[in-house]
Amino acid sequence: MTDATEHTTQESTEPDVLSQAAAVLDFGPVCDHCLGRMFGKRSFALSNAERGRALRTAVALQANTPFEAEEDGCWICENICDETDELAAHAVAALDGIECNTMLVGSRVPPMISESEEMVWSDLGLSSPEPLKAQINREVGKKVSAATGIPVEFTRPDLVLILDLATKEVEVQINPIYIYGRYCKYERGIPQTRWHCIACQGRGCERCNFTGKMYQTSVEELIGGPVIVACDAEDAILHGAGREDIDARMLGDGRPFVIEVVHPNKRTASLAELQKEVNEAAAGRVSITLDHLSSRREVEKIKSGKAHKKYSILVEIDGSISEDELESAIEGLKGVTIAQRTPERVAHRRADKIRKRRVIDITCTGMEENLYRFEITGEAGLYIKELISGDNERTDPNLAGILGKPARVIYLDVVMVEGVVPETSTNNSEE
Repeated sequence: MTDATEHTTQESTEPDVLSQAAAVLDFGPVCDHCLGRMFGKRSFALSNAERGRALRTAVALQANTPFEAEEDGCWICENICDETDELAAHAVAALDGIECNTMLVGSRVPPMISESEEMVWSDLGLSSPEPLKAQINREVGKKVSAATGIPVEFTRPDLVLILDLATKEVEVQINPIYIYGRYCKYERGIPQTRWHCIACQGRGCERCNFTGKMYQTSVEELIGGPVIVACDAEDAILHGAGREDIDARMLGDGRPFVIEVVHPNKRTASLAELQKEVNEAAAGRVSITLDHLSSRREVEKIKSGKAHKKYSILVEIDGSISEDELESAIEGLKGVTIAQRTPERVAHRRADKIRKRRVIDITCTGMEENLYRFEITGEAGLYIKELISGDNERTDPNLAGILGKPARVIYLDVVMVEGVVPETSTNNSEE
């Protein structure tokens, strides 16, 4: 009995939909779309136009007045609701020459229209309206999808069509393609990413021969160049799991990276095709292995990851040392946590602070032309050159300090980067 009473009381407090609909009509000429939108969440399986027509009819029946059909010149939407065919045609035309597998439609509503519908919601206390933006996005999206065969995707579409309802113009926002892989760098003197000229900040000057760059090319450009052409893209940005020095090689299985392809008009090139084109264009300098389509989330993952790295280096040590001295120095570094103040060579672009990193393993594998070959595995962020030289006592302990003789790295190669686990997903979605 109590439940029934509560139910009856609840029903009696529900807004009178027909009274509210009549009040909406009293504001001025309103199209069926906008009348129906004011109660868009109060029923199902009806379009807003059908709902508005039904409400208009019910109001006339309840008031016992002549039925008045919708008038031209809706004061709320300015008849934009009747222009979805035109808007869809503009959107389809904007897709010309662009490849995509999924899309989404969005819109920009003129401020006056937004203010008009919000005034009705507020003045009448409407609790279940649907905004004009939602109706336009849905109806135009269905028409564009039907005309092109491209499905609508809400979470991570290949592109978004933004309709300007005031001008009928369409902006195409093409989402990037992210590709995960590994690269090897065989040539010293190449930076990982583009390095703007420090004198002109990329504008071009005599110092950089008006290229705007400190170095002629980079790993990013050697990989990105062919990708930009194949995808008809604006740019390609390389996100690496750390970076090697410019004068170091990256060998072994390579360094994990994600290449972000910016504004790609083409998305059908296979990873195998892209890999082949890059490796042919950059032969002898850089090679890549592409694994899967990636995401921005994986970019964040590899850039924040703490991958251990293994190095093979050739070291010059002044004067002679015995095997016992060398072995003792190695034991003094193996497994030790090193305190490293920001090296002098990078102090101009990195915060001056002390970082602690562990030497996981260190061995001397022999001699090559009076140089000592070392293999060192260290935690991410361990500066290898300074571990050897001491960097004017900014790194402690260090090989030179333990030996009591100056020592320096002549050649450095990264031979392994581990600790970065790629995503198992092979799609381009983001959760």
